[in-house]
Parts: sequence; C-alpha cells; structure tokens
Amino acid sequence: MTGLGSTVQALRHGASSELRFDVVAGLTAASVVLPKALAFATVAGLPVAVGLYTAFVPAVIYGLLGSSRVLSVSSTTTLAILTGAELGSVVPDGDPARLAAATATLTALVGVLLLAARLMKLGFVASFISVPVLTGFKAGIGVVILLDQAPKLLGLHVSKQSFFADLASLVQHLPATSLPTLTVAAITLAVLVCMEWLRPHSPAPLATVAASIIASWLLGLSAAGVATVGTIPQGPPSLTLPDLTLVQALLPGAMGIALMSFTESIAAGRAFVRPSDPPVDANRELIATGAANLGGALCGAMPAGGGTSQTGVVRAAGGRTQAASLVTAAASLATMLLLAPLLGFLPQATLAAVVIVYSASLIQPMEFRTIFRVRRMEFHWAVVAAVGVLVFGTLQGIVVAIVLSLIGLALQTAHPPVAVVARKRGADVLRPLSPEHPDDETFDGLLILRPEGRLYFANAQNVGERIRALIAEHEPNVVVLDLSRVPDIEYSALQMLQEGARRTSVTLWLVDCNPGVLEMVRRAGFDQELGPDRLLFNARTAIERYRKLQGPSAPS
Repeated sequence: MTGLGSTVQALRHGASSELRFDVVAGLTAASVVLPKALAFATVAGLPVAVGLYTAFVPAVIYGLLGSSRVLSVSSTTTLAILTGAELGSVVPDGDPARLAAATATLTALVGVLLLAARLMKLGFVASFISVPVLTGFKAGIGVVILLDQAPKLLGLHVSKQSFFADLASLVQHLPATSLPTLTVAAITLAVLVCMEWLRPHSPAPLATVAASIIASWLLGLSAAGVATVGTIPQGPPSLTLPDLTLVQALLPGAMGIALMSFTESIAAGRAFVRPSDPPVDANRELIATGAANLGGALCGAMPAGGGTSQTGVVRAAGGRTQAASLVTAAASLATMLLLAPLLGFLPQATLAAVVIVYSASLIQPMEFRTIFRVRRMEFHWAVVAAVGVLVFGTLQGIVVAIVLSLIGLALQTAHPPVAVVARKRGADVLRPLSPEHPDDETFDGLLILRPEGRLYFANAQNVGERIRALIAEHEPNVVVLDLSRVPDIEYSALQMLQEGARRTSVTLWLVDCNPGVLEMVRRAGFDQELGPDRLLFNARTAIERYRKLQGPSAPS
C-alpha cells in the first residue's frame, strides 16, 4: 500500500531529512488542526473533547492506509454542521450518554458505508456532484454556520429551529448581547483575520486559543459572564459502542455525510499532489476513510474526512509523507493527557470566532461570478443549491444538490446536437455546415447527419424529431447517419432508429459505427435489414458511393 509504505519508510529512516520535514509539518498542522477540531465539535453540538478524539484516531488510521502522502484527516466545517443536524434530530434533549452513543453510531455508519462503496467500486462517486452545485451547497453551509455561531459571539442563547426562524430570533435577542463576550469575540476575530492576512497558514488558531485561555484564567472571564468550555475529561478516549437501535434513524443522514466526507477527501487529496507523488486512488481512499471513521467511532470520534486548509498547512510546512499525520495525532493525544484541564478555561466565543474565520471560505462570491460569466444555467443551479440548504436544511440540501446535478446531467444529454455535415470546397475535409462556412459543399439528394453523444431513452425522441425535421427541410433521397461521435446506443434509441428506417421512404445508410454501436446494430439484426451496401466505413465512402450511383454528372 502506498500510504503505509511511505509512512513506514519514513519512520524506518528516523534520521533522514524526510522524517524531519514530516515532524515539523505535523507539529505545524497540529497548531491549526487541534483548535479547529475543538471548534468544529461545538458546531456539531458535541463536547470539545470529541474534536480531539477525531483529530487522533482517524488521523492515525488514514496515515497508515491512505493513498495521499499529505492529506490531513480530521473534522471539517461541512461534516461538523451535517453531523450536528443529524444528531440533533435523534437526540433533541442533548442527553450526554445518548449523544455519545448516537455519535458513535453515526460515525460507524459513515465508515461502513464508505467500505461498502469500495466493495461496489463506487470510487467514481467522487465526481457525482457537479462543481457549480457543490459551490452553491458549500455556500449555503457557510451561511448556516455563520448564523449558528453568531449567538456564541454575542453571548446569547437562541433555540434552534430553521434558518429563517433562527435569524428572526437572533435579531429579537440582540438587545441582550453580553458586552464582555462580544469583546472577547471581536478581539479574537481581529487577531485571527490579521494573522491569516499577514502570514497565511500560520498557527493563528493556536496562538489565539492559548491567549484566550490565559486571559480567561487571569481575568476571571467566566465570572464576568463569558461562557467557557468547562470541564474536559483528561486522558485517552474510552471505548464507545454504537447503539444499533439508532441505525435506521441515522442511516439516511449517514449516507449524505459519507458522500461529503469522500468528496472533500478526494478533492483535498488531489489538490496537493505533486508530480513525484503517486496518484490518489479513489477506491483506496474509500478504504482509508472508511476504516478511519469506523475506528474513530469506537473511540467516540465524530465523522471525519480530509480537509483542504489543514492539508495545505502540511504541504506548505514541507510535509512529505503520512508520518506528518501521525505527528499531528500524537500532538492530539498529548493534549488529551496533559492540557485538558487548561482547555476548560477556553471561552466559547473564541471557538465561535475560529469557526467563523475558517468557515467563511466556504462562501466564494468570485466563484459564483465566474460560473455566471461562463454558463448562466449552471449559475442558477448553484444559487438553487445554496437556497436549498437554507430552506430545507443541511442534510436535505445534499439531496437538493444531487437532484440538481442529475437534472443538469439529464438536460445536457437530453438534447444532443445533430449536425448537417458538408465538405470544405477544394479540400477533403468534412465538417458541420455553419454560417461561418457558407461555401462548403453539399450534394443534391444526399444528407449527411452526425449526432453527438450517447443515444439513450432520455434523448432518443429528441434526436428522432431533429432528424425528421432536417429530412423535411432538405428533402434528400439518401440519409447518411454518421455515428462516429456516438460512443454507445441504448436499446430504446436503436429501436427508434429501426422504426424510423422502416417507416420512411428515404434510404438510410449507417457509417463509421463505433465497435460498441456496431455490436448493438448486429445483435438487433438491423445490419441485415439495411443490407451490406448500406452499412459503410465512413462518410467519405458514402459520398463516393452516392456519386457513383448518381453518375459522373451528379450536381453539387
């Protein structure tokens, strides 16, 4: 295995410069990953210790099994908000014991689903949601997170209902804002934004978290009304078993979370591949992320996946292998064992500020602008995906995103172009007839049509209508159907073609059939219906044959 091999190789040569790079990169990543893991746990409505568990066990397992040399696996913004929405639906009262069991069940389901996807070789699902739809979905998630964390910045308590109800409730509670809490949040936001602007990928989260803990302890912020994290259990994670009675309720949500975990992991892994690195194997990633989530579930972790920002930190710090992930995991374990009591002084407003700063990147106005400039239809899909998250909720927003992607795919394939082919005058070049080339040659009584794309049940009727319209317009004696641009023809489309050939008085010739299409034509017996003289090699052969049949004086 590539991931295990590169990690073991780096560890085996302990004095090598490669391992030294990984140690530095792992510690640098830990300074970013651990504060964010604590913050993302609060986004999911879980104790902050769960964030440390998620930065520990999944990172170790992925580090041994993953195909990416630098992918950092932990909690992410998207996974945290999806997890919180799902857990809130099954544990509305927040009972700690039931919440821990539900978290283990959800994470285990995500792991099992990813491993099952590998058995079914579903690695291609990584590209299942189109980029514009994913852009809209993430923007919607970003807006939801900003609203979700706003009450913590202001020291308010708002009952969660729906996005627009929560927004109205927040506005109503604004007069009750806690000034000490708002002050802590404002200072944290200012420090984070300035540090990220001056030194991207710096340990800004670690610095702000450490400063907030010290300030909270020295100034007694808790007594001043600033909410803090509170007691955190010290020590390694304990064994947590899933609750099988929750499987049915959590399964639909786990499917969406598994899809997003895999999609984010593949995107992050491929974004930081160097030319000298082995390629990221989608099916291997299913095994690695599935096992990481399954192992994490037994230790109380929330669903995990690869994060783009934290992986960027590893690469920027000089990480070479997954040994960097093992160093980050070791730092997480050390934090559990040694620093847990200090983390209890951490203000909730600081965690909310960390979440907001690192979730704002989900909202990409320039990406929307680019999509709008390139293709208006897909811009509309992006907007609908974003609004779908706000109106229907985060998990339902995944369904909206998938449905939009399917609709987009159907629209793109339901109306494949059917070109009239002509010959460039004075040259042996065949190309679609267009106003840009008015001098191209056509042949009286001969119409060459070239459909493009796979022909199947969803577009067979549209293609048939387009062909009939062109036949009525040009009134040919012979129609040459050039299938060189058709990679496959499904039964419904082939049946439509056969029926059309039987009913029309126009002679039909098929030319340049791809091997798969030719095999279908032969299986259906269509080649025997046409006869050997009407199944030709290519369009040029058809032109020569037609001109011979018409005689040497055939007009152009």
